[in-house]
Amino acid sequence: MSDKKDIKIIDAVVNVWTEEALSVRPDWGTDFFVEKMKANKELMNGLSLENMILRMNSAGIDHAFLIAAKSGRPGLPGCYHMPPEIVANAVKEHPNKFSGIIGIDPFTGMQGVRELEIAVNDMGFIGAHLYPHWFELPPNHAKYYPFYAKCCELGIPIQMQVGQSMIYSKEFPCKSVGQPIHLDAIACDFPELKIIGIHVGIPWTDEMIAMSWKHDNVYIGCDAHSPKYWPQSFNNYINSYGQNKVIFGTDFPVLDFERTVNEIYALDFKSEVLDKILRENTKKIYSLE
Repeated sequence: MSDKKDIKIIDAVVNVWTEEALSVRPDWGTDFFVEKMKANKELMNGLSLENMILRMNSAGIDHAFLIAAKSGRPGLPGCYHMPPEIVANAVKEHPNKFSGIIGIDPFTGMQGVRELEIAVNDMGFIGAHLYPHWFELPPNHAKYYPFYAKCCELGIPIQMQVGQSMIYSKEFPCKSVGQPIHLDAIACDFPELKIIGIHVGIPWTDEMIAMSWKHDNVYIGCDAHSPKYWPQSFNNYINSYGQNKVIFGTDFPVLDFERTVNEIYALDFKSEVLDKILRENTKKIYSLE
């Protein structure tokens, strides 16, 4: 077991979970998070920013990126767009603890591209975020390309879910379109764009590793899947030639802060590797001081 160090951890994938934020999320979320993802049921009624910070501090997490997610096209089942003001206000209230990541909706076209620019230039967001499966468009679809070009122009990274979608119901089938090989074309077409494939890439983790190793501008977010159950090939990659290509995240409340950190420390990672995945890689990718 690796010894715990005094690392000021950065969690790059966190859902804002205040009562205000939950009021704009769809009703199916509670059953999905608790029953499917085994999230803490006690958190489903909301969590103040102050209580979130207490939970972060207990886990050794110094800073978190809050996502103003855009999930699906308005009017479709399961869709919600988190108002960027909710995240921006949280960052304004606790600037030393939070930064904002703005979601994109490929069906908003150039209006969405302009909103992305406003979010970064006027509201202080430091990166973009994409859930391809909500739109049933693989991430190399042409509709995303204006957003990628704007990210390059603004000099910001983009997170996007890779791997399968865990969401499915008869009313809301959500197809898996995030196979990591789709990042190959994006990385070739936009070599300046820093691309972070979040959610590990399961069940195509080895394919995600291959994309990260091939492209200097492709990274992996290790959130949403318990470290205790990570594929061994992923652990080997982190602990060796991929130590500069992986960043820490929880996708809170999918994974609890303290549990996730403890499970990572229980893995046999080198001391210098822990520094990188828990903080330094994220600082470098997002150009944080």
